[in-house]
Amino acid sequence: MRIDAGATYPVANQRASTANQNRSTDASFSAALASTPSSPPKTAASADFSSMTRQDLRDWTNGQIRSGQMSLDDSRAFMAMSMKIPVAGGMSGELPAANDSTRYDFTQKARAGMEGAAARNDAATLKMLQSAMSIMQSQTGSVDIRA
Repeated sequence: MRIDAGATYPVANQRASTANQNRSTDASFSAALASTPSSPPKTAASADFSSMTRQDLRDWTNGQIRSGQMSLDDSRAFMAMSMKIPVAGGMSGELPAANDSTRYDFTQKARAGMEGAAARNDAATLKMLQSAMSIMQSQTGSVDIRA
């Protein structure tokens, strides 16, 4: 399959110019990515799930994924807990985590979520949150996983 099979180039040199421009953009992106400072993953000692901002939780979760210590499936509960959507929602969607300095007790959020899932007979959500609590407990050693 040829991507440019139906493309017409009014100027004979335009095809080569477009290809060079794409290579330049790719190189710029790669250079920017390489120069972007990446914060080291949070260690178990610094993961205090009882007092974290939503951005802290996201950073910790992303660090766990990058280091291979957490799968994307296991991260779903953490990403969901880090979201904040206004009740009046509308088209505004999620409130940015980077702008929220409020500290939350994510262990309590997980417990409340497990209680709600149990009340709704939502086995999938209950299992996901139990897994998240287990992960939190393994990171801090002090999380009570009883709902």
